[in-house]
Amino acid sequence: MKLIVRNLDRATTEEELKSIFQEFGAVQSCNLVIDGASGLSKGFGFVEMPKVGEAKAAIKNLNDKSVGNSKIRVKKAEEKKA
Repeated sequence: MKLIVRNLDRATTEEELKSIFQEFGAVQSCNLVIDGASGLSKGFGFVEMPKVGEAKAAIKNLNDKSVGNSKIRVKKAEEKKA
């Protein structure tokens, strides 16, 4: 299940993000969205977790949790329409 994580502290790294989600299960991939001009995080990213149950547990436990100086928002990522 692909999750979108919003309102990330700009200083949060992919490694930190991955470790937060690994508390709830296996993380298949994790990527922050980076601003091409500045090279800094845009404050959101995506985490893929292969097991739906683990992903749902991560959503339930991490949505509105404080990470760094921000309260993150976690939900299932919507598939892009072609």
